Order: sequence, then C-alpha cells, then structure tokens
Amino acid sequence: MTSELILASASASRQMLMRNAGLTFSSIPADIDERAIDARLEADGAAPETIALELARAKAVAVSLLHPDAVVIGSDQTMSLGSRIYHKAKDLKEAHANLLSLSGKTHLLNCGVALARNGEVQWGAVSIARMTVRELSSEYVSRYLERSGSKVLSSVGAYQLEGEGIQLFNDIEGDYFTILGLPLLPLLTQLRELGVIDG
Repeated sequence: MTSELILASASASRQMLMRNAGLTFSSIPADIDERAIDARLEADGAAPETIALELARAKAVAVSLLHPDAVVIGSDQTMSLGSRIYHKAKDLKEAHANLLSLSGKTHLLNCGVALARNGEVQWGAVSIARMTVRELSSEYVSRYLERSGSKVLSSVGAYQLEGEGIQLFNDIEGDYFTILGLPLLPLLTQLRELGVIDG
C-alpha cells in the first residue's frame, strides 16, 4: 500500500467490512455536525442519495484536513420512502410508528462513499438498496421490539438484518455491503485505480 488509509468513522460494521476485505487502515471519526448538514440539505430539497453523498464527502474532507497525506474514506447512509427521509428513532414508541409506516412498502437505503486526500474530494459514489417490508401488524411490531430492545435504536430503520430484523422483509435488492453502510465493491475498485491497494 502506497498511502496510509483512514476510515473516517467509528462504525463497527464498516470497520468489520474493511478488515474482512483485508484492508489495513486506521479509524478516525470525523468531527462534523451531521444533523446540521443533513437539515440544511433537506431544507434545500436535496434528494436522499445526494444527502448521503454530501455527508460522506464532509466526513472524508474533515479527517483529510488533519491527515493530508492519507487517503480518507467517508461513508454515510440515508433511508427514504418516497420523499420522506427517516432518522434514528428517539425511543421504541417512535420505532414502532416508523416500522408500521414501512409496512407493505419498499424503502431505499442510499449509501454514499467518498475518498479525500489533501483536504479535497478525489472520488465519490452512491449505491442504493431497495428494501421491501412485508405487511406488519401493530401487535407483531410490538412483540418484535420487545424482543429486540433498545439496540434497534442504533439503526435508522429500527432493524438489523444480521438479527431478527431479517424477518421484517419480503424482498431485498442490493448488496450486503451497501445495506451495512459501506459500498465496498466500487470503493475497492477506486482504491486499486489510485494505487492505494494492490491491484
């Protein structure tokens, strides 16, 4: 590897994906106000996939400014149903309402990834997964949340596919990496093209 590689995130799932892919990297969370950026872009009418990419770029640039010689990976994800953009539920009551709003519908997980060096974005892309939730009763959602507990609040959709959350779905279109928050295949292609990893 010709350059230090940094992941601008403390996300355990993103770190796991990168380690499993054989990448050597450091993890340094970006010190940015994600909600402020998110709110500004939403107010401007930005599309959910645009918001995901802009947040990924902001994270990559913020860490790159502190480590200019490194190649920094930023990644972020938004969840949308039509024009509605979802955010992490504050409590289980809100999680219950959110899950019922997804019942019988297909929502999108929009995952942006960006690379920065010397404080400038070098590349960015968005990958989208289509998630079709089966018809859910209020009673089933209550039982699901009771079994799963507050850990569901760490996920914007109040589900974790690696656990019981998989039972909420009829169909999923998109790769596992995008769903977990890091579009790994296009990222690896770009890292090879930049000579950051062995090609």
